[in-house]
Amino acid sequence: TLLRFFTLHFLFPFVVAAATLVHILFLHQTGSNNPLGISSQVDKVPFHPYFSFKDIVGFLVMVALLVILTLLNPYLLGDPDNFVPANPLVTPI
Repeated sequence: TLLRFFTLHFLFPFVVAAATLVHILFLHQTGSNNPLGISSQVDKVPFHPYFSFKDIVGFLVMVALLVILTLLNPYLLGDPDNFVPANPLVTPI
């Protein structure tokens, strides 16, 4: 049963990725629905210049925070057992 569990956890991300690609393919072929009934281009905001810039800025802020955290205090998120001196006479439990 452990082998089946491993197989499921290995294959499931590929199944999800394939389902996502099929979903996007069908969405681009037929187009998404319009729940608000807006038919003019005036009330719509294009994705690329606005939301992609917003996503890139958010990603860069998160990466900058992670870099600052790791440069200022590199051992903050580390495991305390990493600082125990190695003893060749004792095997790990």
